[in-house]
Amino acid sequence: MTRVCVTGGNGFLGSAVVARLAEHPDITHVLSLDIREPAPERRLDGVAYALADVCSPEVARLLAEHRIDTVVHLAAIVNPGKSTTREQEYRVDVDGSRNVLAACIAAGVKHVIISSSGAAYGYHPDNSPWLTEADPIRGNDEFAYSQHKRLVEEELARVRVEHPELKQTVFRIGTILGERVRNQITALLDAPRLLRVAGSESPFVFVWDEDVAGVMVQAAVTGRSGIYNVAGDGALTVREIAALQGRGTITVPAPVLAAALWLGSRLRLTVHGPERVRFLRYRPVLDNRALKEEFGYTPGRTSREAFLAFRAAREAQEAGEAQGARRRRDAAAR
Repeated sequence: MTRVCVTGGNGFLGSAVVARLAEHPDITHVLSLDIREPAPERRLDGVAYALADVCSPEVARLLAEHRIDTVVHLAAIVNPGKSTTREQEYRVDVDGSRNVLAACIAAGVKHVIISSSGAAYGYHPDNSPWLTEADPIRGNDEFAYSQHKRLVEEELARVRVEHPELKQTVFRIGTILGERVRNQITALLDAPRLLRVAGSESPFVFVWDEDVAGVMVQAAVTGRSGIYNVAGDGALTVREIAALQGRGTITVPAPVLAAALWLGSRLRLTVHGPERVRFLRYRPVLDNRALKEEFGYTPGRTSREAFLAFRAAREAQEAGEAQGARRRRDAAAR
């Protein structure tokens, strides 16, 4: 029987993991840890909620107080706001992860489950066409999220050597899609015409949010450790994504796009600089064989199926919003 703490428990992914853990018969206690109180309607019976910054000494105290044996560490800044600084991101992503690991060791936690990312491999022209867990972690310093995931994985490697008593399960996750997902990548996918860098197919690997929650819970219940890529089968290029939506693409040479981003960033028209071209050209494509064959989890949706489900959900939302707007106009006319 397992007692689990989820950091970032009130976030998009965290709340899904908490809900699944609370329903599982082999989980006896669930602690949701976040810096924000959940809305009253989102509180679940049988779940303990606590407020704590992941950089705080409170984390170790709470783990000990609740006799936690498994931690699912999800707290991170995935979609920074316009006012979020690089220093703030580092504090949460890197310092926070180091503090959580130290707290686990201090409190005698037996197993930690970490949400890493395919971004930890980095965006490099010489990446393998399909990256496996044996490929090097080379996250780019110019991308905060990519760099931070690399630094956290380096810390995890150190802890594995110095504290082998703390089992680790590390999930390198592809692009997450779901019915309610909205972020920088979905904004690219929602564009009337999709941006494509000339000479690059820029394939995406997608994974449905319910599958991500599923692997987290399976790790907590089985105690299986290791490092695993998490993605649906297959990949989709920008042109394939555009075709599935009945949309076109805009193909721009890399030097032209870099110059436009440089100018836009100088004029403060965009937060993205010319380094963004690398992000668009050299996306890490994740091989999921170890997840299926070694960890024992096969995602319920392929990359293609996850994208189609995402589009169907988005179209239903847009239709509902349009219907609501028409009703409001009709009511105003009366």
